[in-house]
Amino acid sequence: MSCPTPSTTGRSSIIHLIRSINDPEHPLTLEELNVVEQVRVKVNDAESTVVVEFTPTIPHCSMATLIGLSIKVKLIRSLPERFKVDVHITPGTQASEHAVNKQLADKERVAAASHLLEVVNQCLSARS
Repeated sequence: MSCPTPSTTGRSSIIHLIRSINDPEHPLTLEELNVVEQVRVKVNDAESTVVVEFTPTIPHCSMATLIGLSIKVKLIRSLPERFKVDVHITPGTQASEHAVNKQLADKERVAAASHLLEVVNQCLSARS
């Protein structure tokens, strides 16, 4: 099953993809905690870009990088390859905003996170 391109459904399709990501410290989703909101998503089909701002629940959230990586990896895996995905913290909402955004923009770090997740999934999957 292929995902609709952002041009056909816009911001709501992006939110649909990331709304159910679980917060690493709470038994709630990022949407339930208002970490991700449709108004903080920008889609430019002509330029093949998707920008998502997320708002950590507290200014000193130690899981901000993990949350951002989760959003970015989910979108990279779900969207057509032509889309460039930019995920960053809503300005002024996180004490380490600059450092977290720098990590989220690092292609090697994102690739490593994606690969690590695949290895963890393989380790956890039951043998047939």
